[in-house]
Amino acid sequence: MPSSAPPSLTRFAWLSIGAALVTIALKTVAWRLTGSVGLLSDALESLVNLVAAAMTLSMLVVAQKPPTEAHAYGFGKAEYFSSGVEGALILLAAVAIGWTAVSRLLHPAPIEQVGLGLAVSVAASLVNLAVARVLLRAGKRHRSIALEADAHHLMTDVWTSAGVVVGVGAVAVTGWQRLDPIIAILVALNIVWTGVGIMRRSALGLLDRALPEEDQALIRDTLGRVAPPPVQFHALRTRQAGSRRFVSLHVLVPGDWSVQRGHELLERIEAELRTALPHAAVFTHLEPLEDPSSFADVTLDRGVGV
Repeated sequence: MPSSAPPSLTRFAWLSIGAALVTIALKTVAWRLTGSVGLLSDALESLVNLVAAAMTLSMLVVAQKPPTEAHAYGFGKAEYFSSGVEGALILLAAVAIGWTAVSRLLHPAPIEQVGLGLAVSVAASLVNLAVARVLLRAGKRHRSIALEADAHHLMTDVWTSAGVVVGVGAVAVTGWQRLDPIIAILVALNIVWTGVGIMRRSALGLLDRALPEEDQALIRDTLGRVAPPPVQFHALRTRQAGSRRFVSLHVLVPGDWSVQRGHELLERIEAELRTALPHAAVFTHLEPLEDPSSFADVTLDRGVGV
């Protein structure tokens, strides 16, 4: 990764922290003005946004540290800890929202100053929407799961706020006080769905899941173009750790090739794959086509399976 990437990514994390502080203040004002438990739930989720953004910042700093002898593959997986913690915090916020909403459902209370409260809440949502779009673009551009998780969390907050605004407005129109906590409960359920999704993606990353099919198709196309038959490939394995991608494969060539010719082919293959998949670490292993043992290591454990 270029040396400019770490300050760039941490800058986005600081932007998320700033947005969280602004929205917490605005949504707390909206809740105090109206007394709406729906708006309170919205403010609590923004508090989670702040903690999550701070966690994202700290893990991005760790993830972008250069490799060391003890961590030769770098620290990219630190991003998965960030998104996992964010998912857990989202679930915690959902429980708090649900608890408050059930209490208000049993003991309804009137909502006050609806117009002003909703205006403040909408302003906070617009802040989140703008920051979420910036983070999502940055996350995709730098392949940062931490920034993407933060962006999706903020977008969930935007949709949550939209639901709350509609609910509070409906209460003001209909006078049915219990509609407010019902909306808050629906918000909590939506947050649970988001939290579970983020935690699942983090777990898959920590378990070294293969690259997406579109990336693997790009790898196969590149291999076919760079080294056509009689050259063959097998034992292709891929994984991702934060923004870093890893590709390993065995390259089978005729046994009468010189070492120099085989080496030049591997160098060309690795260069082309790094071009196709920027910031990918590529590992190749040269084998002779005629040797049966070349086909005995297509599985993760040599000699196990076929």
